[in-house]
Amino acid sequence: MTRSHADVLVVGAGPTGLTAAGDLARAGRSVTVLERWPATNPSSRAFATMARTLELLDSRGVAEGLLANSHKAPAVRLFAGARLDLSHLDSPYRFVMVAPQTNVDRALEGYAVERGADIRRGVEVVGLDQDGEGITVTARSHDGSTEQQWRAKYLIGADGAHSTVRALVRAQFPGRTVLSSVVLADVKLAHGPSGGGLHLASTRDVFGFLAPYGRHDADGSWYRAMEWDRHNQLPNTEPVHDDEIAGVLARALGAEPELLDVGSKSRFRCEERQVAQYRHGRVFLAGDAAHVHSPMGGQGMNTGIQDAVNLAWKLDAALDGASDAVLDSYHDERHPIGKRVLVQSGLVARNITLHPRLARGIRNLLAPKLLRVPRVRDAIAGSFAGTTLRYAHRRGDSSLVGTRATQIPLTHDRLTRLQRRPGFVLIREQGASTLDVGLLQAERADGGPAVLVRPDGYIAWSGRSADRPAWLAALGRWTAAARQAVAN
Repeated sequence: MTRSHADVLVVGAGPTGLTAAGDLARAGRSVTVLERWPATNPSSRAFATMARTLELLDSRGVAEGLLANSHKAPAVRLFAGARLDLSHLDSPYRFVMVAPQTNVDRALEGYAVERGADIRRGVEVVGLDQDGEGITVTARSHDGSTEQQWRAKYLIGADGAHSTVRALVRAQFPGRTVLSSVVLADVKLAHGPSGGGLHLASTRDVFGFLAPYGRHDADGSWYRAMEWDRHNQLPNTEPVHDDEIAGVLARALGAEPELLDVGSKSRFRCEERQVAQYRHGRVFLAGDAAHVHSPMGGQGMNTGIQDAVNLAWKLDAALDGASDAVLDSYHDERHPIGKRVLVQSGLVARNITLHPRLARGIRNLLAPKLLRVPRVRDAIAGSFAGTTLRYAHRRGDSSLVGTRATQIPLTHDRLTRLQRRPGFVLIREQGASTLDVGLLQAERADGGPAVLVRPDGYIAWSGRSADRPAWLAALGRWTAAARQAVAN
């Protein structure tokens, strides 16, 4: 049996795994991605890319290309005329990008391969052992004809809701089913909803959700449709028929949309599950391998990509000798975010499928009014878009620590473009001189303080750039070289 070596093995070539592989390869690490399917899956469930994820994709040079071929939805229309307005988001991307996940997968695969990641398709992991020095993985070809071993320092399990890696490390996946027999399909409609944006319609017994792809023909337009019928609960193995899709949409919308064509279609079950620990020794779970939830709110792919961005630079730091606490911080920071997403998406699903008339009446009365209150609107929109996400800071740190730095105006360029190079960025105060240090630097264009920005775009320290011991100590919490400099 042959044995290959890499700094990091990634299991799963979805958006989570490809993001992590690209980031590690960009940092100069050897990365191999093992994907059990021999070819890219042409169908996908995800279709919504949120503002914070678009900022991260811009930091990897792929956002612009994706946006050129996508629909930008500035709002989500909900029940009873309620409308979640995204045009006030604190981001350059004040909308949801609507595009098939396959488009995002292709862009991230190109990013990973261009930076040197090795992607092996048709390779299924069947065994995993770890020791004090690394991990040994046994895998076999998709047809079972050959076996091979890989040796690596660390492994990322990004192999989805039915994760083999999660099973091999014996991690429990507690939770429950929220909705059954949800239908997902790409549909061409002659009479889609007017007004643009994402559109949700529901009755006591059905709901229908439509996201426009922005593809128009002479006779109609294409949408990603999600629908559910309380009285038509079928096993996932049951085929989805076109007349089922058309019937539920007509009942939900209260009008006949005239279904012209159907592309991919599937039936699935919505579940809420999360592992108790994202780290298992040298194995890290990310994306759907760590958490699954209702697709309401479009959080799944976005949360997985953000898991990967948080984890990759920490693995790079660990490979350079950083403290083991840096690796522990992946769970500490991302597990609460995953839990929040489960709660948030679950609340949306339960609100949409409310059955008691009184409860629906109260919902329909309050939702439109609340979403017109700017503070409520911005809090809800920012939570779904990921722009208000923050990580905890230590006692004594500035309140800016743990918040994202994307919106800090610079005298030259923008942060997301600077962060196409790996590493920390020191943003000096306006007018402060360049420092003689081995860090990428920029200058603020406003009156704010100096900040040290982590590779994932979040602030690690805030103060005066001339206070070298302070920001160097903050850097030393994350990197071995800075820790040594502080010690000397």
